[in-house]
Amino acid sequence: MKYKIILSAVLISSLAGCTKLEEPVDSAITGEEAEVYFGGSNANPDPTALLEGVYLSTRLPYQDQSRVWAAMEHTTDEVIGPTRGGDWDDNGVWRVLHTHQWNADHAFLADTYRDLGRIVFASTDMLKFNPPPGPAAEARFLRAFAMFTLLDGWDQVPYREVNGTLEDLPQIRKGTAALEYIMSELTEILPNLPDGPEYKANKDAAKALLMKCYLNKGVYADRANPTFDASDMQEVIDLADEIINSGKYTLNDNFFDNFAPNNDDLSTENIWTAENRGGNSSGGVRFHWFAHLHYNNNPSGWNGFSTLSDFYDKFEEEDTRRGMAYPGVTNVSGLRVGFLEGQQFNQNGVALKDRRGNNLSFTREVKIKETENNLEITGIRVVKYPVDYNNGDNVDNDLVYLRYSDVLLMKAEALLRTSGDALSIVNSIRTKRGATALGSVNLDQLLDERGRELYYEGWRRNDLIRFGKFLGTWQEKAASGPERLIFPIPNRSLAANPNLTQNPGY
Repeated sequence: MKYKIILSAVLISSLAGCTKLEEPVDSAITGEEAEVYFGGSNANPDPTALLEGVYLSTRLPYQDQSRVWAAMEHTTDEVIGPTRGGDWDDNGVWRVLHTHQWNADHAFLADTYRDLGRIVFASTDMLKFNPPPGPAAEARFLRAFAMFTLLDGWDQVPYREVNGTLEDLPQIRKGTAALEYIMSELTEILPNLPDGPEYKANKDAAKALLMKCYLNKGVYADRANPTFDASDMQEVIDLADEIINSGKYTLNDNFFDNFAPNNDDLSTENIWTAENRGGNSSGGVRFHWFAHLHYNNNPSGWNGFSTLSDFYDKFEEEDTRRGMAYPGVTNVSGLRVGFLEGQQFNQNGVALKDRRGNNLSFTREVKIKETENNLEITGIRVVKYPVDYNNGDNVDNDLVYLRYSDVLLMKAEALLRTSGDALSIVNSIRTKRGATALGSVNLDQLLDERGRELYYEGWRRNDLIRFGKFLGTWQEKAASGPERLIFPIPNRSLAANPNLTQNPGY
């Protein structure tokens, strides 16, 4: 069938990051071109195949180190991507994220905006073919999630109506209007979403995303001075209680099981993940170890990203989230999971060396631009996803989007913002992770706890903005201006779609 050939081209484009879909995503095309893309009015594609295409379209933006993760983590106090001599310069794209000096021509931010638009495009296109209620609900959830990311980062969400044509320029929803649409979509599709499994769009994922919508409602109305309405916070609490009282989730005994190669079997707290099929079909989740590890680690890494010592110091030594030996990893390579600081060893306890023959001992000190002889070892490295040694590049670790502990911490935050008691919730997580129980908890402490629990999961920028900390100073970053609360609309997107307008300050 003609459409299946076209669908393959769409999937190849999404996975390879090519420009095949640049026109449909960003601007209008002619009716003749639409015929080429969609096979004409008689096309009758299989909804299952179309839905698979929508899921695949999420892989590049959410699983590549240069897309959503870079936008939401490199801009925070959790991650730094230092230039190491001649390595990792990339025309400064990593440095300007950390120092909040990006502009509207930043290649990674522009690619991320485009690729999120492709998810919206693929989902809406699927709905044109009147799929059954279940697959339609899943596609609409994936579209809502991409729209939420676009809103959170850029405040402008391009879309086309299902009954529209590709000759129409995408329309734009902004701010609270975009949020209201996302929330209405999530509410409407809830009854038709499946109960699971966790790697499919499901009811609890929609409830957890609705919680984030209510929690950030005041942020998207005024990012510099958000307010938190008591009724919105009560919605967060009520939705959390529905998930908690379902009895489906408990905190894992081993924190890192949530991110392991077989996390679909081991995790008791993952609510929604991106399915990766070991040895067969996978996104880029492997960057979670390759981008951090040294060349002489096993596996041999890319010697790039680090965390900052001030963030590392938020953890107690006994907190298992800080790091530990992990079966199937440490006994194979000597590598621990979590934060890697100090001397590194192989599986036989032999001290590893760097390429100069010096001890491979990761230091607390790290600069945004490294030029000294120790540039291979500066910075504490992070391996939150235990390495999959058995499946080559197509690793089996499912990427984690939403977890039960996040639901608990969102409820705790809503309680604190309405003068409620959140201590027991926070301590239930801390004691499970081996940390000391707190005697009291305030919003600053809760932000730290969210950092300890959810580090590297793509929520830090969202959290820092909501708690009023995103514009402050941290290691290798000076204070930044309020325009940095929103990313610029990419110049190439502005050129393609005049319905977009540049965000203030750019």
